[in-house]
Amino acid sequence: MTSGTHNSDRTFTIGATEIRDDTDAYVVAEIGGNHQGDLDTAKKMIQAAAAAGANAVKFQKRDNKALFTEEAFNAPYESENAFGETYGEHREALEFGKEDYLELIQEAKAQRVDFFATPWDFPSVDFLEDLDVPAYKVASCDLTNTPLLRYIASKGRPTIISTGGGTLEAVDRAVQIVRDAGTPLAVMQCTSGYPPQFDELNLSVISTFRERYPEVTIGYSGHDSGIAMGLVSYVLGARIIEKHFTLNRAMKGTDHAFSLEPDGLRKMVRDLRRAREALGDGVKRAYDSEAAPLKKLSKMIVANTDLALGHVLAESDFDYRSPGHGVAPADSDQLVGKTLVRNVSALTPILKDDVA
Repeated sequence: MTSGTHNSDRTFTIGATEIRDDTDAYVVAEIGGNHQGDLDTAKKMIQAAAAAGANAVKFQKRDNKALFTEEAFNAPYESENAFGETYGEHREALEFGKEDYLELIQEAKAQRVDFFATPWDFPSVDFLEDLDVPAYKVASCDLTNTPLLRYIASKGRPTIISTGGGTLEAVDRAVQIVRDAGTPLAVMQCTSGYPPQFDELNLSVISTFRERYPEVTIGYSGHDSGIAMGLVSYVLGARIIEKHFTLNRAMKGTDHAFSLEPDGLRKMVRDLRRAREALGDGVKRAYDSEAAPLKKLSKMIVANTDLALGHVLAESDFDYRSPGHGVAPADSDQLVGKTLVRNVSALTPILKDDVA
């Protein structure tokens, strides 16, 4: 299926929003850990994402003790982006608890954006289930984590799978797991570099996914810098566009540098909304707005020399000049072979009324 082909069966619903080939892109502002573990910052990010026009905000939920080995959890973490002396302390500093999540969900409701999250482990799925989130996002690193995929799919909530680093076989397997559970599914083209090179984005995979999974909504989860690739993805048929989001790219943390700031997110949303309108229906037609400028800029048939009454017109008698308020060059057959009923001066229009 080409990017310009619409499939009415390709539908995915998050909250009150139905996503189809003929709808606007559903834009997800990926907040992740860019809130730096500060609840007020997270709320401000939700507000800013909503003001920029995003449809949803997404967080990431980890039960770090269940996620990491004891060795990894206790390992020293000396990165300039560290929020703790060990990796476990760092990750814990970026986590919100249930009361925090309830406040964030209320803020999202107040801002009229959907709120959901990526669960990185089994306890985090249970945590989010208790909060009745409208959807789940599966991180690229869990594309091959079939036990977690089955557990998420068993909940029956709309599930979005990122495919960074995956093979087509791995994507096929993940798609089948979710389909077997009867769970609504969307699949995102993604490259898991932070950020990737542009020649690694392989956006044509969006078309591959659309052809291979004709009933599945396809999207793009972008770690690239800038706003242009979201627009390209939409034109190729992606209808969920996820971009990392921050209030300030200079903030401490690994993801800020390639995240969109509020103005960038606003511009991307604006361009995506325009793109749906601009793609049109594929039927070539003339528009009323084109008439005046084309009349001014197009050409008409004029005499290339003084022509006398009784002259029989030939193509060699014609020149072509703007504006085009006379006989169009394409309509020369209406004049050729006809006899002039008046004198026509050089470089003046030859009109239908001038011939018999």
